[in-house]
Amino acid sequence: MQKELKERGSLLNEKGDLCEAGFSFRMVKEYDRTKIKAGKSRIKEWDYYYIGNNLHGVAFTIDDNYLYGLGSVSILDFVNKKYITKSSMKFLTKGRVGFPSNSSEGDITWKDKNYYLHFVNKDKKRTIDVKINKYEDNEPFEAHFDLEETMDDSMVIATPFNKKKHFYYNEKKNCMKASGYYQFKGKKVEFSPDDSFGILDWGRGVWTYKNTWYWSGMSGKSGDKLIGFNLGYGFGDTTNASENMLFYDGKAYKLNDVEFIIPKDSKGKYEYLKPWKIKSKSGDIDLDFTPILDRCDETNLYILKSFQHQVFGTFNGVIKVDGVEAKIENIVSFAERVTNYW
Repeated sequence: MQKELKERGSLLNEKGDLCEAGFSFRMVKEYDRTKIKAGKSRIKEWDYYYIGNNLHGVAFTIDDNYLYGLGSVSILDFVNKKYITKSSMKFLTKGRVGFPSNSSEGDITWKDKNYYLHFVNKDKKRTIDVKINKYEDNEPFEAHFDLEETMDDSMVIATPFNKKKHFYYNEKKNCMKASGYYQFKGKKVEFSPDDSFGILDWGRGVWTYKNTWYWSGMSGKSGDKLIGFNLGYGFGDTTNASENMLFYDGKAYKLNDVEFIIPKDSKGKYEYLKPWKIKSKSGDIDLDFTPILDRCDETNLYILKSFQHQVFGTFNGVIKVDGVEAKIENIVSFAERVTNYW
C-alpha cells in the first residue's frame, strides 16, 4: 500500500519517531536534527551526486556519520572499463560538517589539507567544485560542474525502521542537466548538457547498525524526452511506501515493487559483472542491465564496515505506468548492492 504524504509539517514527533511514513513528490516534511531522540552515533547524513553520460562518469560524496565523516571522489571511464575512487576521512565528526535540513537550500563544504569539495545550491541550480592536491600517483585533480533541475517532481520517502526512533528521510533528484569537466593527469574530460545528467541522493536519518540495500538510479533521453528512474529496496519498513519512481517528460510516476536479480555462481557468490535483470511482480518494470565495471569499495574498521558494489552498465527495457510506456535504450548508469555495519 502506497501512502502519499501531502500535508506539510514536522518529520518527527516529540518521541523522535516519524509523524507519518510514506512517499511524496516534493519534500513536504521538515527535518530537524535537534528532534532526534536516538543515540547520536546512529545519525547518518549525506549528499551524493552522480554525473554521467555513456562514456564517462564522476561521483562526489560528502557525509557525516557522527563517528566518522567522508569526502569522496570517483572517476569512471566506461570506454576503458576503469575507475578510481579516493576519499578523505575524519573521525568523530559528530555532525559538525553541518548539513542543511532540506534539499532546496544550503551549501556544504568538506576541507582538509589535501581535499576541497564544495556543493553550492541556489535557485534550482547546483554547482560542484573540487580540488585535490594529491588524488592518485600524487597527481592533482580538479572538477567544476553546473547542474540544472529540469522538473519539480522528485522521489521522497520517509521510512521507519523496525526500531523506535530510527528512520530514513531521503530525496532523489534525477534528470538534472549537467555541464562541466574534470581534469586529471593532464587530461580534461568535458560533459555537455546535451547528453550528460546528474542525480542527487540526499539522505538524513537514524539507521540501525547492519543494513543491506539495493539501489539503481538512471537519467538520460528516450527520443527527445528526458527519462530517469529511482529503484531500490532492502532496508526499513516499507509498508507505507517503496522508493520506486519513474521520471518521464517532466513528471514523476510512482511504482510499487522491484527486484534486482543478480547472477550467482555455483557456490552462491554474486557475479556482479554478468547481466542482471531488474523487474517487478506486475511486469511494469522490465529492464536488462549489462555491466561494464564494478566500483567495488570495501572498508573494514572492525566495528565499522562497508562492502559496496556499485556496478555501472547499460540499461535496456521498458517501464509502464499510468498509460505511459517509457522505453530505455542503451543508457549507461548504475545499480548497486551495499552492506554497511555502521
